[in-house]
Amino acid sequence: MSLPSDMRAFNQSVVENFRANGGEITMEGMLKGSDLVLLTTVGRRSGRQHIVPLGYLIDGADRIVLWASNMAAAEHPAWYRNILANPQVIIERPTPAGIDLFTGTAHTAAGAERERLFRMLEERFPHMAAHQQQTEREIPLVVVERVSGLPD
Repeated sequence: MSLPSDMRAFNQSVVENFRANGGEITMEGMLKGSDLVLLTTVGRRSGRQHIVPLGYLIDGADRIVLWASNMAAAEHPAWYRNILANPQVIIERPTPAGIDLFTGTAHTAAGAERERLFRMLEERFPHMAAHQQQTEREIPLVVVERVSGLPD
């Protein structure tokens, strides 16, 4: 799978498609039909909001799991570094009733929690879990726990 040459523009088009279609990705290409969430973080340097579409796992009623693979790159993705600086995030997740928009607090899974979640990732998205074998860094698994409904 080849990556787009301009990831910012590509991500922006995914965000627009997600919002225009109630969370369903209808654009042609590698993400068509994918289950994604939109994650909004606050930039650690800029202080501005940044939105990125990501795959996710559900881990209970009020928890989702994101993986900071960065396509197995040597560095963590910017969104993960933003979360380390400010763990308060906004999630937009599609549901049969529409978009579930909520604020959450993110933390990096460790120990037994990470092992359990990584097994879930391997079962659901083996191609993404395989990224761990392609990089020397431990790919963070990020748990976002719901804090409230609509953000202020």
